[in-house]
Amino acid sequence: MNINKETTVGVLGAGTMGSGIAQVAAAYGHKVILVDSDAEALERSKEKLAKVMARLIEKGKITSEDSESLQERIERTTSLPRFRECGFVVEAIIENLDIKKQIFSKMEDFVKDDTVIATNTSSLSIASISSAFRHPERFLGVHFFNPVPLMPLVEVIPSFITNQEIEENVYNLIKDWGKIPVLAKDTPGFIVNRVARPFYSEALRLLEEGIADVGTIDWAMKEIGGFRMGPFELMDYIGHDVNYVVTETIFKQFYYDPRFKPSISQLRLLEAGLLGRKSGRGFYDYSENAEEIIPFDDLELGTQIFGRILSMLINEACDAILMGVATPEDIELAMTKGVNYPQGLLSWCDEIGAEIILDTLKNLQTEYGEDRYRPNVLLKRMVREGKRFFG
Repeated sequence: MNINKETTVGVLGAGTMGSGIAQVAAAYGHKVILVDSDAEALERSKEKLAKVMARLIEKGKITSEDSESLQERIERTTSLPRFRECGFVVEAIIENLDIKKQIFSKMEDFVKDDTVIATNTSSLSIASISSAFRHPERFLGVHFFNPVPLMPLVEVIPSFITNQEIEENVYNLIKDWGKIPVLAKDTPGFIVNRVARPFYSEALRLLEEGIADVGTIDWAMKEIGGFRMGPFELMDYIGHDVNYVVTETIFKQFYYDPRFKPSISQLRLLEAGLLGRKSGRGFYDYSENAEEIIPFDDLELGTQIFGRILSMLINEACDAILMGVATPEDIELAMTKGVNYPQGLLSWCDEIGAEIILDTLKNLQTEYGEDRYRPNVLLKRMVREGKRFFG
């Protein structure tokens, strides 16, 4: 199957991600069939898209004719057999392995033999999901980021049995859609969710140790590090029901490696239903009369916080290269385009000096005596051989 503009695209799941993927595919010119078992979800998706289109018209980014034709290209239905018309189907339902496998085993009865099927999973094993298929060679991961129409990055994740021609076809299609695809190995968290874990986990560790409070850690990462959002702001924005579960999933998939150990503090928020912005409270209180958290803007403390979190991030990026998860270039793209880091972690390492990052990690490992802070062997080699990642 050669997927092109004439191919009908199917999307399973009319939630935020599925609706966004349908919008992007329709904007390129595909006819799209959006399927969800919940008719109300389909109606909400339709209403939300109409509002998005109205705002784009108002801003002069599209014409009313463009809006009308895009919306007309999306068919919404509760009927799974409608996928028989599709040459490419993307699943974007709940992040649950068993549920995904159940729906894919049903779906395969309703698609053509050469239909390419993809999952939008953010952290589940592509190989494991593929076991639900009679023809797993046509299946792969395509991980979009939220909000789909605005975020440029898409991780393309083939399993070890994905047909290479299909992999290349989907990669090029994502590029044609105006996105930036990066190729990732089928390992826990792929690129972004693996490499980014220390941004959250080390900030949580600093909080739990009493080294700094939520506001101060966020201030340090924004003012000194140049990040758009601090780790606690970002966790609240993502939602602890999502962020904690991704961390826990990656921790389990890495056989409980201490580098990915979840935080009790975040678990307690999740258990209490304090999910962040969506519930009105998380690490921050979003109620109307909430007291503002004032950071302790001490430059020395802020530099210490930033240096510790950044060193852990760079260490994880080194491990991703060492284990063949992705190329250095794709890791840089993933972290700048997928989570809006101010610069790529590897170029940051070159700028600061790999020896300084290594010393920071060695000091942490010596002080704590924990394998969590072990310096990656690639980072050690870079220092020993005086190498840089770029230039």
